[in-house]
Amino acid sequence: MNTVSIAKSRKTAVLSVRTISMTAMLSAVAYLLAFVEFSVPLSPSFARMDLSDLPALIGAFAFGPLSGLLIELVKNTLQLLTTSTGGIGEIANFLMGAFYVVTAGFIYKRHKTKKTALIACILASVVMGIAAALANYFILLPLFESFMPLDQLIASFAEPLPFIHTKLDVVLFNAFPFNLLKGLVIGGVTMLIYKKLTPVLKG
Repeated sequence: MNTVSIAKSRKTAVLSVRTISMTAMLSAVAYLLAFVEFSVPLSPSFARMDLSDLPALIGAFAFGPLSGLLIELVKNTLQLLTTSTGGIGEIANFLMGAFYVVTAGFIYKRHKTKKTALIACILASVVMGIAAALANYFILLPLFESFMPLDQLIASFAEPLPFIHTKLDVVLFNAFPFNLLKGLVIGGVTMLIYKKLTPVLKG
């Protein structure tokens, strides 16, 4: 093995160790951010937003979509320790977050420019909105029905939005736009801070 090959091998090893350590650190930050929730206009009080997908998106941009996926997995696995949904909520959250960060990570990986990052954030937000709509219709809303009658559940969403009358309405007029907005907010914050964080993340 020549000197160049040895140098490349050492560099690859260093990058791998750094990727693992930074992915672990971002996972911890994501877990902590999951506890910082805030209400969203035109949504029931229990439908709250958090920015726990932010570290996962940063990881996906910095180290690739697999890193973002692992951050989502670790975050939701840790949340199982304090779950109130029997793990169903965490599975749904993982699916939505995974679609978001993997989509953005794959797009950005192909061409790492500010314009591509913006496109990645927008498209990933749409994908997360669709994933959220499906997860809410087939997983989360049926879960909530075990705690609250469906009519009462729909009525809670109809208070700020009177034109909501069915479960499909909840998905189309709340779940989808709510998560689309969440994705755009997280993407916007990432666009503002990512370049400043890059020297810290990559060393």
